Amino acid sequence: MKTLVKIIILFFILSAVTTILFNYTDLHFGKIDYFTKHGWIFLFSIAIFPRLTLFISGFLLGSIEFGGFIWWLGFFFAPRILVAILATVSYWTTNPMLVVFAWLIALGGESSEKFAISRKMKNAPQKFSTFEGTTIEAEFKVKE
Repeated sequence: MKTLVKIIILFFILSAVTTILFNYTDLHFGKIDYFTKHGWIFLFSIAIFPRLTLFISGFLLGSIEFGGFIWWLGFFFAPRILVAILATVSYWTTNPMLVVFAWLIALGGESSEKFAISRKMKNAPQKFSTFEGTTIEAEFKVKE
């Protein structure tokens, strides 16, 4: 499927989900523009180094939402998806295309990262393999 078609489908899915959440729950989306609060450097750093940027900007600077059990689960296991969720809740009404790109980076980045790790683990030498072969005899002396 072409990339543009995937972006359009993702945009419509996000639009439907956010409309349902906005109309039938107490979830309120932010009304502030992304670029009034953050800049291009933050955008690139959170796309490339999500854990480091989330930690520094949340814990040290206090510029993003920080904390909670589910937040920490997302921080350790899927930081790009956490960034996409925070972007959706905060900037969907003002920057929907930025949120769509956040989801594309999140879904593509997490899946490619997990694929690369599983491929490396499959090709990695086994540390605790059973030794099949002859027995080696050795003598040990205790130093006094």
